[in-house]
Amino acid sequence: MSSPVPPPLPAELDALLRRMRLPHMRRTAPEVLATARAQRWDPAEVLKLLLNEEVAGRERSALATRRVEAAFPTGKTFATWDQALSSIPAPTQTALRTLEWIGRRENLVVCGPSGTGKTFFLEALGQTAVEAGLKVAWFSLEELGVLVRRHRADDSVTRAVRAILRARLIVVDDIGLLPVSPDAAEGFFRLVDAAYEKRSVAVSSNVHPAGFDELMPKTLATATVDRLLHHAHVCLTSGDSVRLAQATSGKGVVPLNMAREAGHAA
Repeated sequence: MSSPVPPPLPAELDALLRRMRLPHMRRTAPEVLATARAQRWDPAEVLKLLLNEEVAGRERSALATRRVEAAFPTGKTFATWDQALSSIPAPTQTALRTLEWIGRRENLVVCGPSGTGKTFFLEALGQTAVEAGLKVAWFSLEELGVLVRRHRADDSVTRAVRAILRARLIVVDDIGLLPVSPDAAEGFFRLVDAAYEKRSVAVSSNVHPAGFDELMPKTLATATVDRLLHHAHVCLTSGDSVRLAQATSGKGVVPLNMAREAGHAA
């Protein structure tokens, strides 16, 4: 049997909560007040519960907003990360997960072959930062190139890069997979230069930063790498592609017979 629906809030109280912008308190107040009357709660406890609901609701909303603004590629977290499968030493993984390096405005470079968990690890770190209340921004080099082209017309590139630095952690993913356009190389340098000793930049790359001069003009690459690596933790990944191993073992998809049975059950 369903629970009785609590009576709605008096119109005047509902209007006050709207004006004070207390949506979470307004949503839970009918049930809380009905329970409080039935169980004769102390008024202070009622107020405390309602305020806790508002605080918790705002924290959930803020977390959701930070996740959307971060623009993570897949939503992967450490909940599905297998530390043992990574070639990054376990103590290093543990230390990076504390996020203390972000507080010190240090950088992180994860480089190695494709499929060795670089992007997964950086995204999980980014999710951890978001959950800790930090703003994160996620980019590919191509997106930085688009940003430069978009803002060059009105000479607002510097302002656009400065806006990115509102995030405490800026991630640039998958360097070295595609040719680097002049605009992307410029955007990368501008970002690293602006963030130097002010914000943390995390980079995943198929190429060690020492080889960035093969991807972009040597002068620009040297200046970028100099700033990027000055206060950086460098993690080298190795081994076979985890994605390829899962694909060849049949773990990359749901078996067809299981998928068919699930479809029949639905």
